[in-house]
Amino acid sequence: MKTISTDDIAAIFERKGSDRYGETAVSQLEPALQCAALAESADASPASIAASLLHDVGHLLHGLGQDAAERGIDDRHEYRALPYLKSQFSPAVTEPIRLHVDAKRYLCAIDENYWSTLSPASKLSLELQGGIFSVEEAREFGDRPYAQDAMQLRIWDDRAKVEGLVTPDLKHFLDVAVRASVSAQASL
Repeated sequence: MKTISTDDIAAIFERKGSDRYGETAVSQLEPALQCAALAESADASPASIAASLLHDVGHLLHGLGQDAAERGIDDRHEYRALPYLKSQFSPAVTEPIRLHVDAKRYLCAIDENYWSTLSPASKLSLELQGGIFSVEEAREFGDRPYAQDAMQLRIWDDRAKVEGLVTPDLKHFLDVAVRASVSAQASL
């Protein structure tokens, strides 16, 4: 099994975190920090904060370029980091990451106003990711373990692309992620 440490995660963000996040004015690192800061300000668990920080790491692991969606490619970023993260984190971290794209599809299905709040890039990727859930798909998603956590992550993610927003740094959130790691949980 592949493994990843918080040092590896820091190195990934150091290497690719300054890349622009799609067509937005923010870097790849900024939404990760902002999403984690939103989770922390909501008094979320260390696992939710870690998931919020790491939910888009898959964007930093593929070689498809920043314009994959514009070229009609679903980069499947919600799955790319899981082989690495599962060795370090419990399902309380990895499942919301895996489900955060489906959470967008679900929220569009249950809230007629949600779709209108999405950025043009998020609307484009939604179509590549399978589009809005049907009624049956939405029902099935809502019944999944960690679906509620994924929906909350998605809502924080949608709010986490603010240019120039000051947040705690990556080390701060990696320290929280360490508390959510499997090894930390095993020592309790």
